[in-house]
Amino acid sequence: MARALFHPAWIPESLDPSVERLKRIRIIAGLAATLGVYTFLVGGFDVTELLTNTLTAAVVLLFLTPLTVGVMLLVWRRTGTVRELRVPLAGAFKLLLLFVCALAVPVLLAWFMLGLGREDLFLFLFLCLVMLWLVVFVFAAALRVSGNFFGTGAVHRSLPALLAVVTCWLMALPDLITGDLKGLGLALGVVFILAAPLTVTGIALLELRRLKRRYGIRLREHPAAQGPFPGLVPQVPAPAPAAHPAPAPAPAPGRPHLPVQGNPYAHPRSPYAPAVPGHPYGAATPGDPYVPPAQNPYAR
Repeated sequence: MARALFHPAWIPESLDPSVERLKRIRIIAGLAATLGVYTFLVGGFDVTELLTNTLTAAVVLLFLTPLTVGVMLLVWRRTGTVRELRVPLAGAFKLLLLFVCALAVPVLLAWFMLGLGREDLFLFLFLCLVMLWLVVFVFAAALRVSGNFFGTGAVHRSLPALLAVVTCWLMALPDLITGDLKGLGLALGVVFILAAPLTVTGIALLELRRLKRRYGIRLREHPAAQGPFPGLVPQVPAPAPAAHPAPAPAPAPGRPHLPVQGNPYAHPRSPYAPAVPGHPYGAATPGDPYVPPAQNPYAR
């Protein structure tokens, strides 16, 4: 379900599957590191702070992504028009709204669950099951949008890498500026906060470099100015099926297992046949042509 919603058919497939695998490994490793740090080093989650940070991330995505795309549109206007990009931009914005809603629903549901009392035990257990499904769904959706970044790859192949770097650094800088090290020491806190943006930046630079060297795709160039991507094999249409051969003539009645007699290629009447029926070299008079006549032609 997450694939159908967050990676629809209009989003082009990645030109470099190895980079997509690195992105997914980064998300899984980052989540594992976050859980490990909060569980074993800090001593547990502050649920209220976690919900607040998640909702803040959703709001940042909602406003930062269109702002970054708008800046790139101003850059691309120097080499082309932006009218032809309206359709993929509208699809990407709809996908962004869908992901923000999917991210905000479990947050609001968790706040509602925190206000339940002991008399609402059955409702609380039911909502726990719903929350578990929502968390799995949001995680699967994050894996999908990490590669295409809300379908912006349909606008420009290099745009997802740029958006990932800008978003990740903007989420990390407030913690560094305010000194919120999540209860860790100075050295460990800085490493924990900077690990995500540095890893994202490294993978993004690798992706941009491969797109430039292998396919000639540059971030500053208008998407319409990009030529055909080398290395992509065009889809060749399948050959048309061969026509069915003409059916064989039906066998003679009464003999179903006997093939049709006669030459199937014979003309109904040979154009070289003599006008008079009979042997082609026969005489016009009836009789044997080699029988001597009744009288001797040399007799006097």
